[in-house]
Amino acid sequence: MNEIKIKRIYEQTVLSDGYRILVDRIWPRGLTKEKAKIYSWKKEIAPSTELRCWFGHNSERFPEFVEKYEEELRVNRESYLFKDECEELLLLDNITFVFAAKSLNENNAAVLKRWVFRNINNILL
Repeated sequence: MNEIKIKRIYEQTVLSDGYRILVDRIWPRGLTKEKAKIYSWKKEIAPSTELRCWFGHNSERFPEFVEKYEEELRVNRESYLFKDECEELLLLDNITFVFAAKSLNENNAAVLKRWVFRNINNILL
């Protein structure tokens, strides 16, 4: 099986990225669609504007952000459709969730990646 990766959208695109999916609600500053080279933009599964503004990329709030974002994913029908789409795409190639946040570890893409794997694994067991 292929893998899900996460990567800042401003990093260089490489072939091993596979399907690049933007998982932010807002388009990244200073980036054209051509330069972004994304397969799709899934703003409907990104953290809500309220949650994103509350978090503000404050490391002290990250654990609570994870809980709140996972709850948003849990009650969002689009999240499960996205998980199904990821399962299908993984049969063909890698997937890279791209995001604009500066932190490589404390961002919505990292949370989304864990959530997708947890939900794929629950179905496969």
